[in-house]
Amino acid sequence: MTYNILAINPGSTSTKIAVYKNEDQLFTTSISHTPEELAGFKSVIDQFEWRKGLILKALADNNIDVNKLSAVVGRGGVISPIESGVYEVNDDLRHDLLNARMQHASNLGGLLARDIADSIGVKSYIADPVVVDEMMPYARISGVPELPRESIFHALNQKAVARLFAKESDKKYEDLNLVVCHMGGGCTVSAHRRGRVIDTTNALDGCGPISPERSGSLPPGPLIRLCFSGKYTEEELIKKVHGKGGLFAHLGTTSVPEVLDRIMAHDLHAMLILRAMCYSIAKEIGAMAVALKGEVDAILLTGGIAHSKRVTDFIADHVDFIAPIFVYPGENELKALSENALAVLRGERSAKTYVSEDYDDPSTINDTSRTSKLRDLLLATIRPEKGNKSMSAVRQYLRKFAPRKN
Repeated sequence: MTYNILAINPGSTSTKIAVYKNEDQLFTTSISHTPEELAGFKSVIDQFEWRKGLILKALADNNIDVNKLSAVVGRGGVISPIESGVYEVNDDLRHDLLNARMQHASNLGGLLARDIADSIGVKSYIADPVVVDEMMPYARISGVPELPRESIFHALNQKAVARLFAKESDKKYEDLNLVVCHMGGGCTVSAHRRGRVIDTTNALDGCGPISPERSGSLPPGPLIRLCFSGKYTEEELIKKVHGKGGLFAHLGTTSVPEVLDRIMAHDLHAMLILRAMCYSIAKEIGAMAVALKGEVDAILLTGGIAHSKRVTDFIADHVDFIAPIFVYPGENELKALSENALAVLRGERSAKTYVSEDYDDPSTINDTSRTSKLRDLLLATIRPEKGNKSMSAVRQYLRKFAPRKN
């Protein structure tokens, strides 16, 4: 059976769309948005009708009949934490996209998909949004209770590349342990254990490695003093972390090819900063190997920066002792979106139902009178020992690891 799918990927300065006939791409384009055009909108959500009009015009100009679409799929936004998968854009999801806790262009993906799909009577979906959350319970804890670690990463591209590697290796993604590193304007490094991302770096808030436009993790003391120095507004400081940090803060550019050209012209400062970025990525790869207890089948490097062999070679030189390294340059999020929707249409995967739900406060985990998603996850990590099934998981854990009295 033939399915026609429209995939929509809104970015900060462009809206990328593609139409697929099953696996084959029929049409694709990237609609650029100038700073002058974007300046006319107070928020990302205010751009909805404008971007929808541009999409419909691009389709019409290229003789694409929207009435022949079988489904519309959009990039997911900053919604409640959810497991990996394909989700139908229901009313709860639409509400959370309209009222997202962070301004991000991807919030428009599901909204645009829902509106266009509703107008022609077909289903709309999102797949593997940036808030895919499969983290281990203890990976969520930081040293400050008010500042828990969050799972916000390049889930769509990371999952797609991981599945591609598994297919090429004639194995199942669910049978592999992988460290996957997406290197673009922001860089995220994740530990994939048997089909689930059990730990990751949050690039949206600037955590993790240095990247072209994001600071990476920063020393907290100097950062706090900078915040109260009176030199910067809150908005300016956020830009220092996310938007004007990283390579841009040091070198005035987010272009890795430009930095490499400067290095070829004997710019030692450019060499120092680029090596610092690569070194910080390598360190995060090492950290994710620890999350996998050293059982790593492969390290996958992907994203636009992976086109640079000098960058991937520098990283590989630091981490190739961990596992074999495979490079998948660039990203194809539109194809990944379409493939996820196609799998649902063919009945190969089931669309999940989105429910708006945040993780509970860790300090309430001992209160058994209330449900606790975090408690369920923690106890699921503690497996009963063979021959001792009657003993509770917690008691077994304490018996195994607590100091013994002489």
